[in-house]
Amino acid sequence: MWSGGDDRRSDEQLLVAAASGTDPEAFGVFYRRHAEAILAYLLRRTRRPELAADVCAETFAHLLGRLDRYDPDRGAARGWLFRVAQNQLIDAARRGQVEDRARRRLGIDPIALTDADVEAVSELRDRADLVAPLLEALPDDQREALEARVVQERDYEEIARTLRVSESVVRKRVSRGLSSLRAQMTGGDR
Repeated sequence: MWSGGDDRRSDEQLLVAAASGTDPEAFGVFYRRHAEAILAYLLRRTRRPELAADVCAETFAHLLGRLDRYDPDRGAARGWLFRVAQNQLIDAARRGQVEDRARRRLGIDPIALTDADVEAVSELRDRADLVAPLLEALPDDQREALEARVVQERDYEEIARTLRVSESVVRKRVSRGLSSLRAQMTGGDR
């Protein structure tokens, strides 16, 4: 679907470069690197491709409009991105529609999904449907830690801060969750 290209800069470096105006393409690289993951994340939560695409677009528009607020010392750029996506989704659910103020302010056209886009999003949903029941069977603490680490690709330190537990607790939850998933998939015991 999308590709982050071969730019080897970290996400944090890309956002700093985009915010400073030194590299006008930096945000585009960041977008291409993470758009598919954000879309998959939103699709798993909404189960509606058009809504997921709208919230995804609004997430990146919101981020672009607030690059001056990004501080790499406060956490990973990817974590910030997923928090913004989650907040945009919550806001959309609260309003019953996607807020497109940021998109309009930046002059970004609404996303028009092609048949190929809808098919690609459906494939992402289908893969998520295979894993979702397995994740639902996990205890809440394991599922939350596993989704944060594997799905959102957040680092252990950031997850620990968010959950207000130690990194070792997060590592154990992720490890136990993965063991449980493996056992469910193979029909074996934990």
